[in-house]
Amino acid sequence: MTTPPSATEAVALADHTTLRLGGPAARFVNATTSAELVEVVRAADAAAEPLLVLGGGSNLVIADEGFDGTVVRIGTSGRRIDRLSDGRVQLTVEAGEDWDDVVAHTVANDLGGLECLSGIPGLVGATPVQNVGAYGVEITDVLVSVDLLDRESGQVRMVPAAELGLAYRTSVLKGKDNAVVLRARFALTDGGRSAPIAYAELARTLGVGVGERAPVGEVRKVVLELRRGKGMVLDPVDNDTWSAGSFFTNPILAQGELPGVLERIAAVAGDVPVPNFPATEGHVKLSAAWLIERAGFRKGHSARDGRVSLSTKHTLALTNRGSARTEDLLALAAEVRDGVASAFGVRLHPEPVLIGCAL
Repeated sequence: MTTPPSATEAVALADHTTLRLGGPAARFVNATTSAELVEVVRAADAAAEPLLVLGGGSNLVIADEGFDGTVVRIGTSGRRIDRLSDGRVQLTVEAGEDWDDVVAHTVANDLGGLECLSGIPGLVGATPVQNVGAYGVEITDVLVSVDLLDRESGQVRMVPAAELGLAYRTSVLKGKDNAVVLRARFALTDGGRSAPIAYAELARTLGVGVGERAPVGEVRKVVLELRRGKGMVLDPVDNDTWSAGSFFTNPILAQGELPGVLERIAAVAGDVPVPNFPATEGHVKLSAAWLIERAGFRKGHSARDGRVSLSTKHTLALTNRGSARTEDLLALAAEVRDGVASAFGVRLHPEPVLIGCAL
């Protein structure tokens, strides 16, 4: 048995989230190995103690009151590239590794598959939980399996990606606390070429056709430029990046709902093309950012005496302007959600995980 790491009391969780929001943790533990992480979780569960497993804090909204229990931060590290006999490449990464550092590592090793996911904040362990995606690629496209600590049995087991229920920005792990991701495995390609470029804006910027491939280094460079232009790359001196990334998921409607929504949009915005994309069978996905803007919320729209605002670069990011509290952020989120619902009859849902608070 490993010796559990020592706990620190009353640690400000605002220092561990990209929003810079959240009250104190009663106890805070930094687990630097998977064995330590397993030990801390098992001990808290055995004592029936409230436990919050914290990654990079990029997808969390934590209440101003904080968390009255143990917060264990995943500080594990380690990555391995295996070139398999059939020509495939498998990347195994510990959950506590910084996601963008891992993407940069694959690009430096001429491996394709993750380059479109450059610049996304957070740790590796969170990517399958959220089925992170950007610029036409999702984790489900490359994930092979994860090692999970099953908190009900206390056992560690390997779970294939097919059993994780990966869908648009979700999985069977999201919104639940019955398992902890310890490490993940990804299937990549060798040779320095990207996955087929599926996102039109990225293809245009790269100067390639949709479905074509490009050098992984060039794709990463362009993706980072596009994300920076939208305030989606962390910068400690830029309040537009003091966010949880995209705060709302793109709404998915049944095909039968779409005509009525389009009528309401036309009544407000006029006869304009409405961006929409295929989703699961019989459904269509709309752009949350487009709906937010057409409902009257422009970039930089602020609330609570300017303590919070929509990003000045992208309406889908709700930002802390430096002196906000979580209650301020949630008030702005509710204003935007209710405004879109009132204008178009479409209800937006938050993408981040809310801890000790609700929208």
